[in-house]
Amino acid sequence: MSKAYQILEERAGEAKAEKMIHYMDQILQMNEHINLTAVRDPEEFIVKHLLDSLSCMNSPEWMEAKTVADVGTGAGFPGVPLAIMDSSKNYSLIDSLQKRLRVIDSITSDLEISNVKTFHLRAEEAGQSKQHREKYDVCVSRAVASMNVLVEWCLPLVKKGGTFIAYKGGKVEEELQESENAIRLLGGKVERVETVNLEDESAENHALVYIRKVKNTPARFPRKSGTARKEPL
Repeated sequence: MSKAYQILEERAGEAKAEKMIHYMDQILQMNEHINLTAVRDPEEFIVKHLLDSLSCMNSPEWMEAKTVADVGTGAGFPGVPLAIMDSSKNYSLIDSLQKRLRVIDSITSDLEISNVKTFHLRAEEAGQSKQHREKYDVCVSRAVASMNVLVEWCLPLVKKGGTFIAYKGGKVEEELQESENAIRLLGGKVERVETVNLEDESAENHALVYIRKVKNTPARFPRKSGTARKEPL
């Protein structure tokens, strides 16, 4: 048994860890036909995708949530591992690439993960739709974007009183300084930043940024697709 798997089993329990490993195996198998992840080594996959996805699971915000959105879910992270951890929560996995979502639908159906729904939408479309806008207790995202872009994608989905949890690497404090205006405009307030210990010295430093939704997001946000990246708030 590998060290990474041991840690996963300790955190998730044997049955849930096994289900996550089955999910990983099928993602890696499909990865030969469609680009889902650059991580192909199973040990590295456990650390960088599974353990990292679970890093918010002891937070009161996640534990108390009933509805969770995962923006830019890619191959299903962090949404699917978190959905496996707590079947009482309902997960909406949002991504702009349909073929990735078809893979997620197929594998979650095979593994009987019934609390996951996928939505083929850009984040900006979801944020302006009646079905998703301000409907979630928590929004999570590991999307590769700067914080001032991520908050425009994600805070509009969060209910007032809910939380956006951003999985970040690199210079988090610098990004937060640059996004102060965006966070305030969109109705958010930074609660805290937590360093993530993946128990693997080779893994990059990661952090979780918890942003509380203290006011409703003004109707003009999010702006049309692509604007947040071109003209960050």
